Amino acid sequence: MTYRGRLTAGLFMLAALAAGQAQAQKVTLTIESWRNDDLKIWRDSIIPTFEKQYPNIHVVFSPSAPTEYNAVVEAKLKGGTAGDILACRPFDASLSLYKAKYLTSLNGLAGMKNFSSVAKAAWSTDDGKVTFCVPTAAVIHGFLYNKAAFKEAGVSVPKTEKEFLAALEKIKAGTKYVPLVMGTKDQWESATMGYQNIGPTLWSGEKGRLGLLKGTAQYNKGGFLQAFEALGRWRPYLQAGYQALAYPDAQNVFAQGRGAIYPAGSWDIATFRTMNPKLDLGAFAPYTFTSGQQCVIDDHPDIGFGLNAASKNQAAAKTFLSWMAGPEFARLYANALPGFYPLANVSYKVNDPVAQQFLDWRKTCGASFRSSYQLLSRNANPNNENDLWNASSQLLNGKMTPKQAADFVQKNLASWYAPQKGK
Repeated sequence: MTYRGRLTAGLFMLAALAAGQAQAQKVTLTIESWRNDDLKIWRDSIIPTFEKQYPNIHVVFSPSAPTEYNAVVEAKLKGGTAGDILACRPFDASLSLYKAKYLTSLNGLAGMKNFSSVAKAAWSTDDGKVTFCVPTAAVIHGFLYNKAAFKEAGVSVPKTEKEFLAALEKIKAGTKYVPLVMGTKDQWESATMGYQNIGPTLWSGEKGRLGLLKGTAQYNKGGFLQAFEALGRWRPYLQAGYQALAYPDAQNVFAQGRGAIYPAGSWDIATFRTMNPKLDLGAFAPYTFTSGQQCVIDDHPDIGFGLNAASKNQAAAKTFLSWMAGPEFARLYANALPGFYPLANVSYKVNDPVAQQFLDWRKTCGASFRSSYQLLSRNANPNNENDLWNASSQLLNGKMTPKQAADFVQKNLASWYAPQKGK
């Protein structure tokens, strides 16, 4: 071989070696999130599991304080220093980032087929055509109960409203327990764990919720009015002085074993496990009202993850997001945070038995999410979410009738939301 030939061959070998070294170099992905309480879980469990399968991708979880997250991420995006992957709040906060071209479409991402249209709605455009974050976890509404109280009262888990009210009456008449533990001081519980808990079954879940968006359903008609009427029937079973009971106060009453039934979100499970590990908890799904009716749960979206459109590691970021859409991530996340449920339609089991009960309702009940979260609360004042808090608490306080509460919410919504004007 001539000198020139040897030189050419050597150059080819060096080029190949350089290419191989470049291919072997790790790509570092940074994840921005407001869940700073998750840092240990990501660092010790989620990231090591991913990196074991993808050794050339290194992941750094870099959370901010929850109250500062939106401002911090927006400033980083504008300055070009934001991470590759961004935790996405549901609905408007993330939609505004997509509209500003900070988030990119994930329609073609492998694994997105694992999510229903309901799961994707919180991170999609208004027309549903583009999804820009991987739906990650939801919380589920239902009821927790004290098994000792049920045993003492001789009542069974209720499946219908008639059974629910009968159980409350028996507990009130024959035991020391507060039948229904919830206060109205903070207002939001009355709507979130009250109205939005039992309401979806009455307004047929997504059919009713979408009806509000389209203007074909109203808060003062049909199932939405019936939900206010049903909530009003709780009033006789709340504890004395419930009007002054704040959310932490209600948690304390139930955690101490003084209450029988607690209208809940699944996020409360871990709280009660910590507050009183000896409390014998059970759970039941939102009850039905008529024979043959299907229960509908509020399977409410909480967090998703999206791709920073300016990331220099697009391929690696998509690999990570695809992995997040699969069963392995779901199993890890569900057990690390009991009561926060992966939104993917994949098989997984949680270790906490009560958290698993909530999860099992997905198999038997329909699913929707809080009626006020998509589009209807974009107006600052009046605001649909705040109006529901106000109306639901005033109803339970005896200051409004169900019809007055429903008319108040509907009138305010119709004052600014075009599809409801004149309704």
